Amino acid sequence: MAELREAGALLPDGTYFDNWETEAIYDREYHVDCMSPDASDDNDGSASKPFKTINAAAAIAVPGTRVIIHAGTYRETVRPAKGGESPERMISYEAAGDGEVIIKASVVAKNFERSTDWNIYGFGLPVPEKEPVVWQTKLDPDEYRGYNPFCSMNILHDRLYIEYDKTDMTTYLNRCGAVFVDGKPLKQVSLYNRMSQTAGTYWVEANGQTVHFRLADDGDPADHLIELSCREQCFAPEIPFLNYIRVAGLTCAHASMGAPVPQRGSISCFRGHHWIIEDCKIDWSNAVGIDCGFECWHRPHYEGQVNGFTIIRRNKIIDAGVCGIAGMFTTGLLIEDNLIEGTGWQKMELSWEAAGIKVHNCINSLFRRNVFRNTIRCDALWMDVGNENNRVTQNLFLDGKEAREAIFMECTRDIENLFDNNIIWNVEGRFDESAVPHVEGSALWYALDETDNIVNGYGMYGEGTDYLRMSNNIFGKCRSAGYFQKPVAFRLMGRGGTARDAKVFNNIFYECGETAIKFPTKDNRSEGNLFMNMPDGYLRVLFPAPEECLDLKSWREFHGFDLNGGEADFNIEVDSEKLTMKITMVERKEFPFGHKWIKKVHDPEKLEKVAADEKVDTDYFGNKVAESTRIPGPFTELKNEMVIDIDPRKCK
Repeated sequence: MAELREAGALLPDGTYFDNWETEAIYDREYHVDCMSPDASDDNDGSASKPFKTINAAAAIAVPGTRVIIHAGTYRETVRPAKGGESPERMISYEAAGDGEVIIKASVVAKNFERSTDWNIYGFGLPVPEKEPVVWQTKLDPDEYRGYNPFCSMNILHDRLYIEYDKTDMTTYLNRCGAVFVDGKPLKQVSLYNRMSQTAGTYWVEANGQTVHFRLADDGDPADHLIELSCREQCFAPEIPFLNYIRVAGLTCAHASMGAPVPQRGSISCFRGHHWIIEDCKIDWSNAVGIDCGFECWHRPHYEGQVNGFTIIRRNKIIDAGVCGIAGMFTTGLLIEDNLIEGTGWQKMELSWEAAGIKVHNCINSLFRRNVFRNTIRCDALWMDVGNENNRVTQNLFLDGKEAREAIFMECTRDIENLFDNNIIWNVEGRFDESAVPHVEGSALWYALDETDNIVNGYGMYGEGTDYLRMSNNIFGKCRSAGYFQKPVAFRLMGRGGTARDAKVFNNIFYECGETAIKFPTKDNRSEGNLFMNMPDGYLRVLFPAPEECLDLKSWREFHGFDLNGGEADFNIEVDSEKLTMKITMVERKEFPFGHKWIKKVHDPEKLEKVAADEKVDTDYFGNKVAESTRIPGPFTELKNEMVIDIDPRKCK
């Protein structure tokens, strides 16, 4: 293996990310072309006599084989029979480049009739002015041999950790099967009569053999492309532990697996190692986009078994229902330059596997230049238990819709993990507004602590994690806090988590609703941070009780934190569509009374430099920063009216 010796690939322990990739040698080639009139699975797979299905090539591909797939729609689950044998002798499944290659886990529905013999109007439901038009289609048994997602509920497997009293179970009990109209899904309802209230919906009979649906315009399905999901995955071996496989340039859509665990993606490594998944698009996966780890903690671990060493790059994972990328017990992951958008629409966050990326026990891995956008009621990145020596750098975490946090670092207690040069922006929070008590008059002045941390919306949230290092990030517009962590004393694997020795260095905290930093105890470090547009008492130490709500002066005086930190007062705006950030000076009047202990910087060009973190020698763009000092945040300069392109995928 060769170290990836480049800026931004240095891991927290001072070693470079171990990169195994090299130029593969292919001595055999098969062509697949479903659009060719000469295609047949009885052919030899040559360019002039291509196979019709990808599986025909997958059945005979051996190490050193390149399977070239030509444009078209392939309705199959690709099942590789063999893996490669080394980085030089891989098996590659790749798009030919002559148009989009689409693997769909769905079938086209063609036979429709008006739905009858069911009550469209339910008791107590209002009668709409216009009678809804509901259709039905019966499933073709030949298309559903071995697996029928319309018979399966979303949560069929490990239900051990679900807190039933805290969540609406409707989506958990929905069927895995989906109806797509011109590429977009209808919304599933739990009762037939609910279709009378909402157009663009569908309902499944108890035996899973007949699907009833209502189009958004109450139109005729014959005028649309109607597709019904029928397969669990798009590209997944049936045999575990196939290694050295490359999947490149494919679009995989409509996979209808149940919610994790087990982690079973539209593209699945099925416990194999040394895969490369690049330049693919995952579209509308019912639960998981890509899985790259051990799959499930209920599987046995065999002596000498290897997990991970997977490269996932330049993919677009769009609208995964629960989790975009899932990896369990993985080592040496390289996840870079991906767009992960719209994750979490199933709203199954209390199944505890919901995130743009969710990893467990991840070691020596590098997550860089990824864009997370519009996650829905889930984390963008969740690193769950026992993560060691990972670096998360140059990522854009944007617009967490009803999200508790953007990044969740859980019960990682022994070895440092580094989060640097990231932008975390707009974490809305998810909590019951009615549970936030309204306090009249001056009573709040004498309260000794917060009310159970009801309000959330954190940039970085930790539970029982020690040795967490966060440097040169921007935490902006977090509903509650930029950084918050709590101890987890009784989650024991040798010891509980103390939430100590966090190092919060040289970050920018901008317009966080309650606090910038909320330390559980004083046994942490904070230095060189810049605080902007914050409320009163925006720096907090929670224990020992009563908690402290501090300004920058008292933060310094009582705890020695941020002796070289500062406050500033100018605007930062982010355009979520264009992926740009604008810096603007603002004329503000000084508050007419009160203490003016800290002078705020109004001109971004006059920000004072602070000592650079010894473990962070790059900026947001991946450029080497040679100086011993730099301004807080991920950029090396800020100017008035400056517009910055913050799409990190361009920073190579």
